[in-house]
Amino acid sequence: MKRAAATLLALALGASAAEARPCRLALLLALDVSSSVDAAEDRLQRGGMAAALAAPEVRAAFFSSDMPVALAVYEWSGRYNQEVLLDWVLIDSDAKLLDAALTIAESRRSHNDFPTAMGYALGFGAGLLAEAPPCLSRTLDIAGDGQNNEGFAPALAYAEFPFDGVTVNGLVVNGADFEVETGLIAFYRQEVIRGAGAFLEIADGFEDYERAMRRKLERELTAPVVGAAPGAGPGGRG
Repeated sequence: MKRAAATLLALALGASAAEARPCRLALLLALDVSSSVDAAEDRLQRGGMAAALAAPEVRAAFFSSDMPVALAVYEWSGRYNQEVLLDWVLIDSDAKLLDAALTIAESRRSHNDFPTAMGYALGFGAGLLAEAPPCLSRTLDIAGDGQNNEGFAPALAYAEFPFDGVTVNGLVVNGADFEVETGLIAFYRQEVIRGAGAFLEIADGFEDYERAMRRKLERELTAPVVGAAPGAGPGGRG
């Protein structure tokens, strides 16, 4: 009788330990739907993100550790125009990852005629990260094809919203105008990316969005959870 009770207790403790399995990373992806992104480009980036999430190498990176990853996705444009596409889900199975990819693939753009309010987008992301499951690390991954042109700048968002311990990576969608887009890359490097191990990925147009997203996700998911130098500020390099 005592042995049976001990066995049941051990099983219960084992189940509790499995349920309490820590999340290694809360990964939040932000999609630009400002007016500079036309309908065809939006389809490319939305489909590109979905395809990248379902890619074999990204799927392998998600499950490269016994600790799962929490994932959420939102789209952003003007100062009051942010919408959650995928609320926080713990990716602890291949089925959940593929379902997340399908959710993004089937999503529809909420806004198409608002400017690029980067500070507001970052502030919204900070609020979503505060609602994430408890994880060892938190990363906000913001993609876009233009510089901030409405509302406050990223620096103010970092000063006023809870970004302690958050790494912000960027994905720049490079355009045909070399001079303008060189400025965009500098803007992301100097004002957007921040935190330990932060880096910037560059897509050569929206046609290259899937490749760039796939490469970025692999790096985020397979790199050490704790990056190089703690406390690195905006303008950190990957």
